[in-house]
Amino acid sequence: MIHIGIDIGGTFTDFAVWQGEPAGYASVSTYKLPSTPPDFAEAVCEGLEHLLQRHAIARDARILIVHGTTVGTNAVITRSGPPMALLTTRGFRDILNLARLRLDKPVDLFNRRAPPLVPRSQVHEIDERVLADGSVDRPIDLSEIGRAVALARAAGIGTIGICFLHAFRTPLHEVAAAEHIGRIAPDMDVVASHEVWPQEAEYERAIVTLLNAYVRRSMSEYIGRIERYLAQHLPNATLLITRSNGGSMSAAEACRQPVHTVLSGPAAGVTAACYLGRALDMPELLTMDMGGTSTDMSLIRAGVATTSTDSRVGDFPLIMPVTAIEALGAGGGSLVWTDGPVLKVGPGSAGAVPGPACYGRGGTEPTLTDAYLVCGYLNPTSLLGGRLALSRELAMRAFAPIAERFAGDALLAAESSIEVATSNMLASVLPYLARLGAQPSDLTLLIYGGAGGIHGPLLASELGIGRIVIPRLPSVFCAFGCLVSELRHDSVRSVHGTRLDHRRLREIFDALRAQADQWLEQQARGALEVRAGYRYQADMRYRGQSFQVAVDLPAETVSRGDMHAVARAFHDEHLRLFGHDDRDAAVEIVDLRLTLVGARRIPLAETPVDREAGPRAARVGARPVRFGRAWAQDTPVLRADRLGAGERVPGPAVFEQDDATVVLPPGFTAQIGRFGDILMTRGA
Repeated sequence: MIHIGIDIGGTFTDFAVWQGEPAGYASVSTYKLPSTPPDFAEAVCEGLEHLLQRHAIARDARILIVHGTTVGTNAVITRSGPPMALLTTRGFRDILNLARLRLDKPVDLFNRRAPPLVPRSQVHEIDERVLADGSVDRPIDLSEIGRAVALARAAGIGTIGICFLHAFRTPLHEVAAAEHIGRIAPDMDVVASHEVWPQEAEYERAIVTLLNAYVRRSMSEYIGRIERYLAQHLPNATLLITRSNGGSMSAAEACRQPVHTVLSGPAAGVTAACYLGRALDMPELLTMDMGGTSTDMSLIRAGVATTSTDSRVGDFPLIMPVTAIEALGAGGGSLVWTDGPVLKVGPGSAGAVPGPACYGRGGTEPTLTDAYLVCGYLNPTSLLGGRLALSRELAMRAFAPIAERFAGDALLAAESSIEVATSNMLASVLPYLARLGAQPSDLTLLIYGGAGGIHGPLLASELGIGRIVIPRLPSVFCAFGCLVSELRHDSVRSVHGTRLDHRRLREIFDALRAQADQWLEQQARGALEVRAGYRYQADMRYRGQSFQVAVDLPAETVSRGDMHAVARAFHDEHLRLFGHDDRDAAVEIVDLRLTLVGARRIPLAETPVDREAGPRAARVGARPVRFGRAWAQDTPVLRADRLGAGERVPGPAVFEQDDATVVLPPGFTAQIGRFGDILMTRGA
């Protein structure tokens, strides 16, 4: 079976291909082409056609395509989804406006709450009430469902979300409401909260319900476009979509539950980083994914990605577990501008169209990519294997208006913009690491993304990180992450306020496991061979705390229903995170979680690269490169793919390949790893 990973970014669409070779990771090939907004599927189909010809792939071959997409994210951020209505319990009409009564920026006098996805006029109260213990206090009045549907239809609305109080405990009324809408308005798209994420916290549950409804149409249309292409041109292809938790799921599931894809692109890169960290025996990693629009960072501890149940997409919270990613808001296409006398970078981006000024596609505003070119980091003739020529003259011209504030020096303006971007990254990543109790000096920085190889080493110097890894596939690492992502499913059961003993603990986890096994059967459908594994967690807190801590539970603890071991695990995790614990204090469990991982065949990192070329053959030229506001004349330019494993290169130097450029700053030494990755060490 041929495996193809696809990741769509704001500037480029990336492909990674593994044809089943025993060499595994070392044999994966890549391709990338400019994205095609607003019809992003066009680039996907165009890229697949190119790969069929380039690799002589028969159209009737068995192909597994794993695709990370930003369609859902873009719909939320740009608010381009359909108008919606929300049905909620009588007395809770203002659930979306009240939210959590917190201001995002409490010190900003001009801050305003983001408008909700559903206006108050389309939030309809339904006479029904389920109590916290799951018992029915007031039966549902179905006549009010009909009235709400009529009002929504009169307003031109075809999508309805349902979120009733305590439906996570007993979904009886939500099921009745959805079934009644199906009878009286079968054309309506209906999403009920218990189907999306049945967890305590009415506001957050309402939000993910509405987000799922909001992006379902656009996701279905997008995936439908790709599936029609596959049915016509690749009849034996299987399509999977990556999830925000770092795993993947079937295309049908993605159409039904698209809210689980809204952070899937960056999560795939972290999945690839976990894979490579295990292969290189580097379990403590800080990942840096710098593409054309943004920079995302994530922490990997003991080889496992950090997860969060408190992430956001656009203006809205996500309560389900996702790969924890810190967005820094600067990418290669980020616009450089001035706010009075202050130089700023981002958050606006030149995107794929028109792109940075140096692309010569109509862009006139300066970007970080233009700054890289001006400072000598980029070769004007090497981008995309020479398919995209860059103009230093256009880049200098774009910086001219800003240069007027820098004594007419466009070079100083370009270099200053890189320094500002680095400072912005530092201002975000240092607090992020502090919150997680991580020291930069204990971590290895793993860099990827189209611009990561250039800016990442510069950031590492400021962070105090002495070890850097650049994968052999840096520009398409998220697409490679799609190749190695496994089928993954999260489920939750809220148990706060209920009596939980050893027997009940086992019963709940058994039920979650049965639910997860059923999900897995629906995903593979015989097209894939998978092996199931399980991870058990509990959200716990000391009684009276206002927040909870996610605690991993060993399988043997769950099978025994050992409540004392569960409490000890919480005390240990609380001590690790906050430096203190209280073994005598009462502990309560809020939620129980289970994660199913369906392992499938992926390219392994076992066979080292076999290259005969040496340093002399690898050197392809030299050019002046800017470091520390001074030119490093005759900086060697090398092809990393012509260096054998173990070869060492002192900085400064620049490594070029068809899809990426890597900058080796002064004070660092690079060594080629056994799989072709670049390993940098400060002072070595």
